Amino acid sequence: MSSDYTVILNGYKRPENLRLQIEAVNRQTVKSTNIFYWQNSVDGVQYDREAATSCVSAFCNTNFGVWSRFTYALNARTNWVCVFDDDTIPGSQWIENCLQTYEKHPGLLGTIGLLFIPGAAYGIKERVGWDGPRDTTTQVDIVGHSWFFHRDMLSVFFRELPPITHNYLVGEDIHFSHMIQKYTNAGTFVPPHPVSNKEMWGSLKGWELGGDKHATAGNGGIPLMYEWMQKAVTEGFKTQAELNGNV
Repeated sequence: MSSDYTVILNGYKRPENLRLQIEAVNRQTVKSTNIFYWQNSVDGVQYDREAATSCVSAFCNTNFGVWSRFTYALNARTNWVCVFDDDTIPGSQWIENCLQTYEKHPGLLGTIGLLFIPGAAYGIKERVGWDGPRDTTTQVDIVGHSWFFHRDMLSVFFRELPPITHNYLVGEDIHFSHMIQKYTNAGTFVPPHPVSNKEMWGSLKGWELGGDKHATAGNGGIPLMYEWMQKAVTEGFKTQAELNGNV
């Protein structure tokens, strides 16, 4: 199986993490073909232009939200794509872990997976991955913080577009898994995150870097996530609990 891949990093309100991310990508046991950097500019934030120009970079003077990273990924000329949130530092074996997992579990892979309570809006039953380590691959409802997928899956992501009125600040994670469930036979999975080997993890500093004042969930994001989840459910999205008859 081909192992060529493009990493997509993004700038928003945590420019201090960019060098850490680039270093972590360069430490991967399976070397990246390209590192792309998309900058969602925000007034008052001083970005690390020097670090950014070591990547294939696009500097946008507007904040187009979390969906724009996946649009930028359309420029990838590799079989695989891995998108990272700006608070996500992968272990050195993360890509290797994803490639091995994909052989038996094709679809969308991520480092944090959510299993929802059916009928509870955005009620989370369990978190799996860096916050909820397991030794085996787990099928989940949605994944986040890092998304690993075959480039062809971008055609699934964009099979349906968000409403023109959508703010693009949330929902890309729910949308991706919804489209995969709706249009393919693939699934959404979290690769093994064994406590005994954190180099396999997709995020090593999740609480340290993700729990700051810039976290979307802590800035009014939860009600927006709820709305997008309700939209997906109305359009037929089923949780793993529902699919497995555990309701």
